[in-house]
Amino acid sequence: MIAAGLIVLASLAVYANSLTAPFVFDDVPAIVDNPSIRQLTALARVFSPPAQAGSAAGRPLVNLSFALNYSAGRLDPRGYHAANLLIHLLASLTLFGVVRRTLLQPKLLNRYGSAALPLATAITVLWSVHPLLTESVICVVQRTELLGGLFYLLTFYCAIRAISETNSPHWSISAGVACFAGVASKETVATVPLLVLLYDRWFVAGTFREAWRRRRWLYVALFSSWALLAWLMAGSHHRGGTVGFDLGLSAWEYLLTQCRAVVLYLQLSFWPHPLILDYGTDVDRSVLTILPQAGLLGLLAALTLVAFWRRWFAGFAGAWFFVILAPSSSVVPLTSQTMAEHRMYLPLAAVVSLAVLGAHARLGRRSVWLGLGAAVALGVGTVRRNTDYRSAISLWGDNATKRPGNSRAHTHFAHALEIVGRFDDALAEFREAARLAPGYSPTHYNLGFALLKTGRTIEAEAAFREALRLRPDYAEAHSNLSVALSKQQRVPEAIAELETALRLQPAYAEAHYNLANLLAQTGRAEEALAHYQAAQSGLPGDANLPFNWGCALLELHRFKEAATKFEAVLQLNRSDTEAARNLALARQATPPPTTNKIEHHHE
Repeated sequence: MIAAGLIVLASLAVYANSLTAPFVFDDVPAIVDNPSIRQLTALARVFSPPAQAGSAAGRPLVNLSFALNYSAGRLDPRGYHAANLLIHLLASLTLFGVVRRTLLQPKLLNRYGSAALPLATAITVLWSVHPLLTESVICVVQRTELLGGLFYLLTFYCAIRAISETNSPHWSISAGVACFAGVASKETVATVPLLVLLYDRWFVAGTFREAWRRRRWLYVALFSSWALLAWLMAGSHHRGGTVGFDLGLSAWEYLLTQCRAVVLYLQLSFWPHPLILDYGTDVDRSVLTILPQAGLLGLLAALTLVAFWRRWFAGFAGAWFFVILAPSSSVVPLTSQTMAEHRMYLPLAAVVSLAVLGAHARLGRRSVWLGLGAAVALGVGTVRRNTDYRSAISLWGDNATKRPGNSRAHTHFAHALEIVGRFDDALAEFREAARLAPGYSPTHYNLGFALLKTGRTIEAEAAFREALRLRPDYAEAHSNLSVALSKQQRVPEAIAELETALRLQPAYAEAHYNLANLLAQTGRAEEALAHYQAAQSGLPGDANLPFNWGCALLELHRFKEAATKFEAVLQLNRSDTEAARNLALARQATPPPTTNKIEHHHE
């Protein structure tokens, strides 16, 4: 109990200042813009999140956890952060159980048995407070990593009990259930059956054949989770089109990049600075650029094989590290992020275990003081890193400074600056993002949008046209180009751009609304009505839409219909004097001299 209390208190202490962090990065599509978490009672929808839900897609248990959070506190990020921290605490306690029982295995008992409890406590505390885990714990969307990690460790713990205790089928059943739950949370959990089999062979059975003979049904239960994985992957459409071999990044190039990534992860395990949320999508295309890293990883892999063959603990720890990293850090390209610190959530446990056991072997009891000092230093580092997450501006400003060549970091920083009204600073960041990624149409679109907001319509037009040159079917760029053109009084060109946008995206509410306004403005009120109707469902709370719709109806002398629109405006805004005036005129059936409230929608 003392060990468990120490683990919990240490984790709570270092993450206490992280609970008010805002939603950032992939939190937005997975939570803020995810309609499938809005109704907890609609379980079919909750368990089938759309591909647009980002990291929640294809991970039904993660989406369910978000739905529970939404039901309890809507979009208050504190509840989501508290849930993440709770999952991390449970994972820490489970890791403690896994490590302690492993150190008490007969093959390790003579060497570590008398110190199993303090060693397991030290390993778990150092892991739980390590700054390299801050992204996994604080970024809400990385609940995928946390839940996957928790169920991975639970599977392992139950499997160890099943392996060590004969005639205990409930542990095998529990391992199977945890494994299925893990696969429904994160794809990397599919590697746990392999590690359980290695563990059994190494610590108990002696051979794979004997492990299979003794515990056939345990492995049937674990490996059958791969069928669920295949079904979930098919439904997520290769993680929303971000995972696969046909996305412009070859397996060889991704493997080269991962050589650099994995060595960086190891470096950050021992010296966690600088920590970066988004490393971007950089790719290594020549083996010459990563020769030192490839050589180091090759050596470590060879040492792992030798150690495993000789049945040293380091062999299993090395297998833990490489096997868990393999799905995300080998040959299957993950194009949205070629490097990410959250991938070290579970692999870090192997590195920490080897460091603690190595220190114990060399220093004996004196290693306690070294471990205590390391825990304090790592905890202070985590507390400091948490402060970067206090706002989107601090986080993305830090990211852009540490990773100046990352266009996406500059874009997110610019959006954060926009929100607080620092438009000139935001514009500078948008320009830098476009400079860094000149062939990526969204960077030019974002620049055009920022220029449009600051009234620089001619420059905005040029940016939108560049976005469309790179991607002619970019409906949003056509729509916002029309706004820039209309502000320059080039109405026929603006109408043509909106018509193009609607051919590309027929249900585009903002484009329908803008087109309706322009048609009404140019005396084509009858044509405008259909577009107001089409825009209605996509802009339910916009008072300008029924107002302008009512004005068009007044122009056509359809007074009763016009009155209903102005009544709708007053329901949304009782202080709208223009709507009240037009309502009175409509009720009097008198043709009024009206002027539309032209409020262009752009996104």
